[in-house]
Parts: sequence; structure tokens; C-alpha cells
Amino acid sequence: MDVDEQFAKKIFSERIGGKNFEDSNRIYKFEKIKRTKREALAKFPNRILIDMGVGEPDDMAANLLIETLAHEARKYENRGYADNGCLEFKEAAAYYMESKFNVLLDPRREIVHSIGSKAALSILSLCFINPGDVVLMTAPGYSVFGTHSLYLLADVIHLPLRARNNYLPVFDDVPQHVLQKTKVVVVNYPNNPTGACATKEFFKKLVDLAHKYSFLIISDAAYATLTFRDEDKISIFNVDGAKTVALELHSMSKGFNMTGWRLGWVCGNSKLIAAYAYVKDQTDSGQFLAIQKAAAKALASHLSIPSQNAQKYERRMNQIALILKNCGFSVDTIKAGFFLYTQIPNSVEYNDKKVDFFSAESFAEWMIRDLGIVVVPWDDVEPSVRFSMTFGNKDTDENEIIDLFRNRMSNVRFKFYRSK
Repeated sequence: MDVDEQFAKKIFSERIGGKNFEDSNRIYKFEKIKRTKREALAKFPNRILIDMGVGEPDDMAANLLIETLAHEARKYENRGYADNGCLEFKEAAAYYMESKFNVLLDPRREIVHSIGSKAALSILSLCFINPGDVVLMTAPGYSVFGTHSLYLLADVIHLPLRARNNYLPVFDDVPQHVLQKTKVVVVNYPNNPTGACATKEFFKKLVDLAHKYSFLIISDAAYATLTFRDEDKISIFNVDGAKTVALELHSMSKGFNMTGWRLGWVCGNSKLIAAYAYVKDQTDSGQFLAIQKAAAKALASHLSIPSQNAQKYERRMNQIALILKNCGFSVDTIKAGFFLYTQIPNSVEYNDKKVDFFSAESFAEWMIRDLGIVVVPWDDVEPSVRFSMTFGNKDTDENEIIDLFRNRMSNVRFKFYRSK
């Protein structure tokens, strides 16, 4: 062990593993996917890799937004710190919430921008979590709030999402003594990765529980712009009493193809928003004002970008779902987003070989190596995988990708005997 390594091992915090930080065998699953992709590309350099693991839109932002960004970037007054955001963006976000969800918000007191949902979730944990607090989070799901809560010495309990419950958590299964100690409940609808949507009845039950047990609800609605049916377009604030106990996160990334622009907003109870704004002010200096003003243009102009994207992803979803069903997969109707989530097979027969799958990770690695198809594994509740409809092949036609997927999947025989 050299001197640099000795020093580093003394300095690493315990929350990231302390002296064992770099010795840990735990590798983030997306990093494992990247490694397996590199191996597959090296082994089959002439084979098109069908990348259905990408969790971001595959189109550019609209020309109008790019032109607005360029125009605003040239303005002297937009060069500096944005701090907690510009009123123009907050007013546009308020307009969007009213026009899409019939939710009225005060843009000055009840909305603050975020540099993306990931940053917002990490900041919100600092606002509300103390050592020993209990956090309830749905699983599978986006782990950021839970990870930062663990950093802050909270207890994080995962609520399983299962197909038989329409991928909604069953709060009746949570012991009362746990609910009594709960500080925050994090839900994500439309859901990543299952594609499920919440109902007003579900949100009402959750809000009632929050009032009864005095916990905060964080509703991560990053995929709300990509809901396929009007009846599934819902905000938690459509429920009476929700604003007292809830915050909701929205994002420009998914529906407006602005992933790398890093912009969204947090909205709700003005007192809770003030706490978020206070900690955010100690964490960042705000997103570039030109980005905020381009996003305000997107929100205020009735642009059809999100609905066009939703139609595109639903079209792809229907074709991929049919192929998977013909291969024996059980595929539920997806209501929003661009992910198709399904349980893995138990085994496969391919090239006169039989391979058993004992985890979603093993299945995902086999798909990449043998079929050249990238998927994301989820072993949280039941071995399942996420197929992304964003594909990630910018130089290949959509129909060609789907035909390649069909051909490669038709050459194998999957075996299933897991129950839902």
C-alpha cells in the first residue's frame, strides 16, 4: 500500500465505506452494465448494440428552446448567479401546474427551482432528516433520497412494489409502530421503473396517513409529462389537505428532452419550501438563468413536445411489449414514461446451451453478452428488468432497432415458472 493510498484510507468517511471504500466488492449496477457493454463491443465490434438501458430521452431539445437558450445566454444580466431562481421560471411552473393539474400555487412562496430532481432529493434529505429518523421508500425505485438519508444515519425501509398490487405500496402491511416513527415517505408516480401511475384514491389514503402520523410525503413526479392517458394525469395536490404534508418534484428532463440542462422545481407547503430554499442556498448558486428562461418558454408556450414524446414512447412500448409477450414474458400495461418492466425468465436455451438465471443481474449480463441487448436489472423485490424505449442508437432508425430486437429475441427459448 503506497503513501497516497494509506492517507486516503484514513480520510474516507464511514458513510462511503471508510477504509474499505475502494476494497468493496459492491459495484453500482450501472457501472457493471457499462463494463459488460465494453466487453460485448470488443468481442463483437461489427454487431449493433441495442441499448435499452439508457434512462434519458434520445432526442434533442426543440429548436425553439435551443434558440431561446442561445438568445438569453448573450444577455449581460443573465451571466451571474441565479441563487434560488428567477420569477419568470417560477411563474411558468405555476402556470403549468394550473393548466395540467388544476393546482394553484404561489410562484413566489410555493415554488423553487432545482438543478434536476437528483440534486433536489439530496438537498431535501438535509432539510428534514435527523439521525434515527425512519424513511419509507418504494422499491424498486430511485435511490437518491434514501442514500442521503443513510448518510445522515436514518433508517430506510423499502416498501415493495408488486404487479398484483398495481405497483402501489401496501401501507396496511406497514406495522403501526413503524408508521408512528416515520418522518418521510417518498413515492414516485408515474413510476420508474414500472411505468405505473398513482390514483387519486391512493394519494388520498397516503395523505390521510401523513396527517394521522405526522410524516412528510415527497412525491417525485419527474415523469408526469409522459403520461399516456388524461385520466392518469394527477398531482398529489389534487387531494384535499395534501399541501400541508407534501412536496412534489417536477422535471424538465424527460418530457422536454432537456436531461443535460438540469432543471426542475420543488413545490408545495410554503414553510417546507422555505426550508428547501434555505439549504439549497447553502448548496448551489442556482441554475444558469438562460436555461431557466428557455424552460419558462417551454412551460408557458403550450408546446406539444411532451405529448409528442409520450406518443413516441407508447408506440415503441406497444411493439416491444408484443415481442416480449410472444417470447413468454408477462408484460403489464404501461401507463406512462419510457420504461417497460417485467420479471426475468428462469432460464434460456440458446446455441444448444441452457443457461439458468438466478438474478436479474445475471440475466442482464447474458442479454448484453449473447444478444447484444442492454437492459437494466432490478433484484430489489423480484428478479426483473427494465427495457428503455429511448434505445440510445442515434444513428439507427427506430424501426430497424425494433426489427433487430425481434430477430434476436426470436432465436432463443425462454423458460418461465416464477409466479407474480
